[in-house]
Amino acid sequence: MARNKDEAPADGMDYLTSIPRRWVTVYIPLLLFLFVLLFPFYWMGITSFKSNEELYDFQNFSPFWVAHPTLANIEKLLFRTAYPEWLLNTLLVSVVSTVLSLFCAVCAAYAIERLRFKGARFVGLAIFLAYLVPPSILFIPLASMVFAYGLFDTKWALILTYPTFLIPFCTWLLMGYFRSIPYELEECALMDGASRLQILVKILLPLAVPGLISAGIFAFTLSWNEFIYALTFIQSSEQKTVPVGVITELVEGDVYHWGSLMAGALLGSLPVAILYSFFVEHYVASMTGAVKE
Repeated sequence: MARNKDEAPADGMDYLTSIPRRWVTVYIPLLLFLFVLLFPFYWMGITSFKSNEELYDFQNFSPFWVAHPTLANIEKLLFRTAYPEWLLNTLLVSVVSTVLSLFCAVCAAYAIERLRFKGARFVGLAIFLAYLVPPSILFIPLASMVFAYGLFDTKWALILTYPTFLIPFCTWLLMGYFRSIPYELEECALMDGASRLQILVKILLPLAVPGLISAGIFAFTLSWNEFIYALTFIQSSEQKTVPVGVITELVEGDVYHWGSLMAGALLGSLPVAILYSFFVEHYVASMTGAVKE
C-alpha cells in the first residue's frame, strides 16, 4: 500500500519526541540520583588523600579536588590505630550475628506460615512490632543482662544482643517469602513420607534462596553499622568495632582528624558495597517476591 506523501513517517516522529521525554523521565532523574548517591563516597575519597593544609585552607585549595595527594591519613589509620583489629571484630560480630539471626528467623517464619496453628498471624505481627522498638530503649535492660552474665567488653556481648533487632525483621521478611511458595509442594512431600525438617531443608530453603540472601544482607548491614550497643557494651580499644572505634579514637577533644576519619569511613563501607554488588540480583528478586524454580 502506497504511503501518502503528506504523511510524515511515524517512526521518525516517535524518535524525535521520545528523546526529550526519555531525558526528562529517565536520564536526568537517574543522573541526579547517582550524584546524590555517589557524592558522599567521592567526598570521603578526596578527603582521605588531602593534607591538613588542604583541608582547612579553602582560599588556596579547592574543596572538591586534591591538589597534592598524600597517604599520611591512611598510614595513620592502618598503622597508628587499631583499625585492622576493629575491622576483624566488626566482620566476626556481623557474620556470627547474621548466621544466628537467620537460623532463628527461618525456624520462626516456617512455624508461623506453614504449621498453621491458631493465632499464627498475631504472633507474626507481634514479632514485627518488636522490631519497631527503638534500640535506645532496649539497651538499658540489655546492659543489665550483659553485666550480670559477665559479657561486658567482649564480642559475645554484641553477638548475643544484635539478634534482638535482627530476628524480628528477618522473620517478617521470610514469612512473606514462605507464604509465596505453593503449599501443594509441602503436601506432596508429606504424602511421600518426608518430615517437616526434610521439607524445610530440601524444598523450602532452596526455593527461598533469594529471600535468605535479602534477609542476610539486611542483617549483615545492620550489624556492620550498629553503633549504640557497640558503644555501650565495649570499652577496650582492641574489642571495638569500626563505627565506634573510628569515632572514639580519631576524635581527641575538639580535634577531629578528618582525613583518617574519612579514610576509616570509606574503608568500612567497602565490604557492604561489595556484598551488595555480588547479590544484587537475588536481593531485587526477593523484594519482588519472586520464586525461582
